[in-house]
Formats: sequence, structure tokens, C-alpha cells
Amino acid sequence: MTKQCSECRKTLAQGIGSQNPALVGLLGLCPLLAVSTTIVNGIGLGITTLVILLLSSAIISTFRGLIADEIRLPVFVLLIASVVTLIEFYLRAYRYEFYLSVGLFIPLIVTNCVILARVESVAYRKPVLTALVDAFGMGLGFALVLIVLGGLREIMGFGTLLSGAEQLFGNTAINWKIQLFDGEHGFLLAILPPGAFFGLAMLVALKNWIDQSRIKMQSVNKMDLQAGSHIIHS
Repeated sequence: MTKQCSECRKTLAQGIGSQNPALVGLLGLCPLLAVSTTIVNGIGLGITTLVILLLSSAIISTFRGLIADEIRLPVFVLLIASVVTLIEFYLRAYRYEFYLSVGLFIPLIVTNCVILARVESVAYRKPVLTALVDAFGMGLGFALVLIVLGGLREIMGFGTLLSGAEQLFGNTAINWKIQLFDGEHGFLLAILPPGAFFGLAMLVALKNWIDQSRIKMQSVNKMDLQAGSHIIHS
């Protein structure tokens, strides 16, 4: 049980950090760059992608023994499309304003490389629990990048944070909007497609810097331990 929990934590950490699908694999760039103009869009599309990945992974892992290897990819697309359609119906019924703002990109989740890659490499080959943990880790990592990128672009471009939160959270969130500075003085490039590329590049660079710093720190600690051991033995 302890070993299984350790493996789950490792898988979650990989999805959020070392193997983040958006920052390492650069997967799912279409919604990542096009929709992440506000933090609300990032939260909404991130949660939507996470739920679709979880449901698709659970279904495919459960019935993996019935899926012929020769036709697995068309079957994957069909199953993912069914899940996406159900989620789209829900958004149109209960979160219509949010659906209008990102509705074009909901059907595109069917061919999202993040989902296809995980169901092919994990859900189709592993038990349900392993597939769910992997889907949650990768989906959460992708969602976090969407949220951070959306928040940065909204602040720089509009001078606000949580604008339009009522689209996701209802009337209780009408007053959640935070006005940091006058939007007329915002950085227009941040909310345009080039700004999305620059923002993603900054996040990738930040992650690489953190990874390299961690590696250097581990190397220094290892050298210190070896030096200490050498002194003790001498």
C-alpha cells in the first residue's frame, strides 16, 4: 500500500512538474494559446480538459481488453468525442456564457494531443487506478499552466483579475473582479496571439531554470556528502 501511494505521488509530481504536458511536451497548444486571455477562461477550460481526460481514461482503461489494437485510435477518438459531447451539453445548459466565450474550442478537445497521448500510452495499457492517477496528474499540470498563463495575460493586458468570474461560479462571483490598474494602460500585446507565445516561453524558461537549479543543488549536496565521507574515513 505504501509503495502504491509513493507511485501515485510520483506520478502526480511528474504531471505537474517534470513531465508537464504543456511545458515539456508542448502539447495542446491550440487551446493553451488561444483561450488563455483571462484567468476565468484558463480555469474553465483547464477543469473541462481535466474532467474529460479523467472520464476518457477511466472508460478506455476499463474496456481496454475489448479494443482491438488495429483500430484503437479511431475507437479512442470516438469515445473521447462522446465524453466531450456530454460536457458540451452540460456547459450549454448550465454555463452558457462561459460556453459562448470558449465554445469553439470545446469540440477541439477531441483531438487534444494531451488526451490522446495519455489514453494511448497509459489508459490503454494500465489498470484503471493507474490510468486515473496519471490522468489527474497530467490534467492538473495542463490546467495549472492554463490558469497561470491566463492570469498573467489578463493582468498585463486588461489590468484585472477574475473578470467574468460569474460565468463559471454564478452570481455570487459578480464582485470577485479585481481592478489592478486602468485597462487603457494595459500591454496590448499580452492579449494577442504573440503575447501568448511570449508568456508560454517565459513559463518554459522558468521551469527549465528551476530544474537546472535543483540539479545543481543536488550535485552540490552529493559532493558535500562524498567529501564528508572521505574526511571521516581518512
